[in-house]
Amino acid sequence: MNQTQIYTTRKLEKTIQKSIVENSESENKILGEWVATIFYADRKKCWLIFNKQTKYLLILADIKASELNNITQIFTETLHSQLKNDEIEIDLGTLRKLIGEIKLCETNNDRSANGSLNNCMFSIEQWKVDYGSFENLPFRKINSGLNSSPNQMLNWKYPKELMSEKIKAYVQHCI
Repeated sequence: MNQTQIYTTRKLEKTIQKSIVENSESENKILGEWVATIFYADRKKCWLIFNKQTKYLLILADIKASELNNITQIFTETLHSQLKNDEIEIDLGTLRKLIGEIKLCETNNDRSANGSLNNCMFSIEQWKVDYGSFENLPFRKINSGLNSSPNQMLNWKYPKELMSEKIKAYVQHCI
């Protein structure tokens, strides 16, 4: 069974210490590693998760400590919703196989990933001002905006293009 590792920033790690597991050597071969940080919208904890290979971003809104036991389901369903919003087709069952089980790992101090997360946080802070309260924040729209911005590290490709290519390749391989 696949495992998807999400490395946490120190800031996020402090809030979910009990859910952190040892880093295992078996990473997700298709999508690779993800890195997550925490931000707050109206005192609600939200996670910004970044895929290192594709630079694809995902926002998990209003994550509570009591929900961490279901982080695999929350991540997979939110990712599926975001992929649909970005017009990337994949069946939820196929995505569940691809993601497998989520493992939250302590920070790997990846400066490049942390820099990208900080860059995106700047945009999110502006959207928080523009939209006001948590209830008004259109997270899927914000996510799509972030994933539709060309990235220099990707030779000016879009993160959603690369994620689409990875997903299509996986689906073709499964057929």
